[in-house]
Amino acid sequence: MKIVVAMDSFKGRLSAVEACELVRDGLRQAVPGLEVQLVPMADGGEGTAQAMMTAMRGRWRPATVMGPLPDREVEAGYAWFPEQSLALVEMAAAAGLTLLEPDEQNPLLTTTFGVGQLIRQAVDQGATALMLTVGGSATVDGGVGAAMALGWRFLDSEGAPVGYGGGALKDIARIEPPSSGGLPLPVKVLCDVTNPLCGELGAATVYGPQKGATPEMVRRLEEGLSNLAHVVESQLGTSLRYLAGAGAAGGLAAGAVAFMNGSLVSGIDEVMRVAGLEAALRDADWVITGEGKFDEQSLQGKVVEGITRMAAASHTRAAVLAGCVTLDEAAPRPSALRVVKATMPSGMTLETAIEKGDELLREAAARFAREEIMA
Repeated sequence: MKIVVAMDSFKGRLSAVEACELVRDGLRQAVPGLEVQLVPMADGGEGTAQAMMTAMRGRWRPATVMGPLPDREVEAGYAWFPEQSLALVEMAAAAGLTLLEPDEQNPLLTTTFGVGQLIRQAVDQGATALMLTVGGSATVDGGVGAAMALGWRFLDSEGAPVGYGGGALKDIARIEPPSSGGLPLPVKVLCDVTNPLCGELGAATVYGPQKGATPEMVRRLEEGLSNLAHVVESQLGTSLRYLAGAGAAGGLAAGAVAFMNGSLVSGIDEVMRVAGLEAALRDADWVITGEGKFDEQSLQGKVVEGITRMAAASHTRAAVLAGCVTLDEAAPRPSALRVVKATMPSGMTLETAIEKGDELLREAAARFAREEIMA
């Protein structure tokens, strides 16, 4: 029997690679010698670079760039895949929310400039293909900061450059492209959301509060994004306002489309493709996936949805091992999904579950093996 383990990260606790290794250990604890293939997964959010480096034998290229606040630098970098001359920039490395303390979070001020610096360094060092992941951002600047780092100029009505951050977007009156002509190759943007740039489901309204925005800040950010969409459409001919996925990472996805010749693709589909998951499932009996919390969102373009969809196509049984399960028992589930197990026992506190996360995941995998493989 062959088992493919394709876990997502347990955010704040385990990387996808670590989660896969724990599940493998639990399976073999119950069934020694079991054939297990690890294919760490991600959907375009944080952890995608590590998952893809594991799958494609990539390496990390470190770089010092501007952080999410303009007055500081951070030690960031990007994933490099020499066989493909491919660079993968994970925006959270330079402009992620985890780089700030709670009292520093302010999307009127935070910028994606460092993300643009990483993209520029990757191109200068020989990349012939670029991917950008857009999860975990601290920003709502429409990707303007990243574009600035790539040579684009954003000017106010007096012809002066606007400042950094989402608070400056309302002042943009004119956009000037780089004298060099911009990036010499397009950027593929790995998205895990379909939110547009503007409106009730847009970047400011939905995600602004998660990044420290008060209701008044959300109003100002929405005004700025709407102005950016207007200026881009009138001067560059690109329509961003209601483009599905353009609201990802505070509109960085929109900026990639407008200023980097970017295309928006499903993050999980792209990771599954480059990781070779389809081939791995051809002769597999089970695929085990999972994440920290299995809920309704897990089946909406996230890792679990992608894995179970591919499992159905290959007639492979799928199982989910998650820290906790909140999906309603009556909710529709993918046809391939046969088993769902929570690693956190009933009555255990969240703090204890996090503290014992490694042990609980390993035990859940062993229990799965005893109940489903040895039965």
